[in-house]
Amino acid sequence: MAYQHQFRAIAYPLRLYSGKDALKNLQAELKRLKSQKAFIVCGRSVSRKTNLIDRIAKILGPAYAGRYDEIEKDTTVASVQAAATAARAAQADLLIGVGAGSVIQGTRVVAVLLAEKAPVDQLITQYPEHGAAISPRLLAPKLPIINVLTAATTAQNRAGSAVKDPARPHRMEFFDPKTRPVALFWDEEALLTAPVSLARTTGTSVFWRSLMNLGAPNMTPLSEGDRLQAFRLARGALTRMSDPLDAGARVEMCAAAFLQNRDADDGGALTEKHWPARVTYALATALFNLHGHVGQGEANSALTATVIRHFGARDPEAMALIAQAFDITDSRPAYIRAADAVERAFLQAGMPVKLRELNIPRDSLATVLENSLKNFNADPSREFLHERDALMAALDAAW
Repeated sequence: MAYQHQFRAIAYPLRLYSGKDALKNLQAELKRLKSQKAFIVCGRSVSRKTNLIDRIAKILGPAYAGRYDEIEKDTTVASVQAAATAARAAQADLLIGVGAGSVIQGTRVVAVLLAEKAPVDQLITQYPEHGAAISPRLLAPKLPIINVLTAATTAQNRAGSAVKDPARPHRMEFFDPKTRPVALFWDEEALLTAPVSLARTTGTSVFWRSLMNLGAPNMTPLSEGDRLQAFRLARGALTRMSDPLDAGARVEMCAAAFLQNRDADDGGALTEKHWPARVTYALATALFNLHGHVGQGEANSALTATVIRHFGARDPEAMALIAQAFDITDSRPAYIRAADAVERAFLQAGMPVKLRELNIPRDSLATVLENSLKNFNADPSREFLHERDALMAALDAAW
């Protein structure tokens, strides 16, 4: 490994509680934060089909200020705006996000909407017709956030959020470092409230990210350890996601996702991302936002091997590192070895490896392509605008 010695690492204050009855520590966090009106943001299923929200409300006691339990899949803008209205009416001084990616992202946007006075269109990432995307600075102080996970997600302690507006062809993207949580909870009972289907799709997304991160040829001395352990944890836990009673697997997948975020904070975010990672992320995001029944994990698994076969030759060293993670070192081109290994791993986990397995119309692929061209995380410099034919060829082949 040729280490990248020129990097910047950032540490953010955070307390993390994990294991059996971890939620008992909520009272101590409220006392530390001097909160008297904690407002819960969650989805319908966890609120109405499990006892988790009632359990949290009981722990909060007099500090429980209410809940909004209708955050929708993929974090619709209407549900987030309604949550902000409810939190404002409750005079909340702290937000508790309870759920997986959609809810955790949504809670951050609630904090933004409560604090910022500008119209929503001025708070989101802007995409000029020509030139790089622009992420506005959101300067108002934000309410503290505590996240209680029900499934593994890299959203757990990040600062960016994306919400869905049916009237727009791409997601509305918010970014504010002040919306990072002050505390995280990986409570075993809370994690077991998620159905196997949710645990598997979120776990697949974490595993996918661990694979893609291994393809950075210039890791920092700090980020290498994060990436190797994240891959080890995610690979070991992925096939156990189908066990509805294996709380350990779910905690380990949360840890893998957490390490992926720490990798970015440890300087990994400044290393150049390879083409297969960027393309898969953009296409998968457009896919599951267009087709609401498709999970992020399924979108990733159905696209990745094909995208590697189409774009992997542009990053041979990255592909060699991914193939090496599976101990595949034969004489075939690195991108072919990597694609075959990744495809095999998803098949072993029972995940789809072709788009036609997702029950979507083939004629929607052109829309997926167009929507993928506005994704700040994947393509901040708008290089994809010049890659339409190559992107479409990959989508056709993935079918």
